[in-house]
Amino acid sequence: MILIPLLKKILLGSTFVSMLTALYLVFEWVPVERQMGPVQKIFYFHVPSAWVAFLAFFVVFVASIMYLKTKAEVYDIIAGSSAQVGVVFTAIVLITGPIWGRAAWGTWWTWDPRLTTTLILWFIYLAYLIIRNSAKGNEKNYRLAAVFGIIGFVDVPIVFMAARWWRTIHPVVFEADKIGLPPSMIFTLMVCLLTFTLLYLVLLLQCKTIEQMERKIQNLKREALKAY
Repeated sequence: MILIPLLKKILLGSTFVSMLTALYLVFEWVPVERQMGPVQKIFYFHVPSAWVAFLAFFVVFVASIMYLKTKAEVYDIIAGSSAQVGVVFTAIVLITGPIWGRAAWGTWWTWDPRLTTTLILWFIYLAYLIIRNSAKGNEKNYRLAAVFGIIGFVDVPIVFMAARWWRTIHPVVFEADKIGLPPSMIFTLMVCLLTFTLLYLVLLLQCKTIEQMERKIQNLKREALKAY
């Protein structure tokens, strides 16, 4: 029991150090991109946010399958917590993307396949959260939300592959045989990806802890009502 709080403190400390390192690299160390200028630095927040969103929804996918298989409450809580984080980071992607796109393409928004499928992904998991939050202890509704979370994950590989499958103005950063970036930008991006992954874990654990406490309170209320 003592080990878990210690691990959480280590995770929190590692995230803080990694975040400071990432901010230094982005704003002080890595060179300014010649064509786009300082606005290109949004890239170091945009791409990791997309990665975290994909990771979060993959966790929803796996945890939802485990919940349907085992009916263990903890998997539903993990799925719901991960979806909350994923929706937030998808929103960050949808906000930072147009800012970057305005400088690169001269427009805030275009119904590009990558952008459109990302927006659909955000709506899918927002709907998942609405379904799940309306469950109110009803196991049938939790199962329905789990099924929705599993099916919704289909859009994740579509978002990732959209720039490869269709004609799109969105750049492909990670190609099969190379990464189209200079070494300094690759290193900074890797640090940012690590930082955002650690941040995801911190937020996931926090959301999970909060929901577990909420459920305990709800159970105590039900027991109190039964006693009367």
